[in-house]
Amino acid sequence: MTEAARGLILTPSDGRSFRFDPGALCLELLLTGGPGPLARWESLYTSADLVRWAGESRLPDGLAPVVTEPEVADARRLRDALHRITSARVHGRKLPAADMAVVNEAAALPPPVPCLTPEGERGWVPGASGSQVLSAVARDAVELFTGPWAGRVRECGADNCLLLFVDTSRPGRRRWCAMERCGNRHKVRAHRARPADS
Repeated sequence: MTEAARGLILTPSDGRSFRFDPGALCLELLLTGGPGPLARWESLYTSADLVRWAGESRLPDGLAPVVTEPEVADARRLRDALHRITSARVHGRKLPAADMAVVNEAAALPPPVPCLTPEGERGWVPGASGSQVLSAVARDAVELFTGPWAGRVRECGADNCLLLFVDTSRPGRRRWCAMERCGNRHKVRAHRARPADS
């Protein structure tokens, strides 16, 4: 996926699609549903769903994963653990030990295997397993939460939006999941709330 095309297309209940880049592979998995009220957004039901997500995510092209049904259940388990860990980080709570164990278990599995292409460039051995895909996601989470961007994980500032992202803006003041969605809505509400000039 090119840098310009980063992010996934989301279509909320109002039907207005928008591109959202959470800034990390592990946070892209969160867009497939989650625990509690996030269950209504569930999109990982079959192995084809996980393969489709992998193809749309920032995982490298060419993995062509082969996913089993039990690996789909593992993906949901990892995703839900990542939701709770990310929420705890954002709200300054202690990271849940059981959820960290889920991430560490997935990260301990072998990741996708790189290879040299005939052009001498980096490629990937096709046919990665679902477990290898989940290992890449879990390792990304370890890097995120122990690296320099750990303090820049945010939740959208809109009252009715639970999207999580890494604030990679230079000043570190990003508030919205996407300016064209929640940011613009906030601007419109603020404009309407201003008293009319006399």
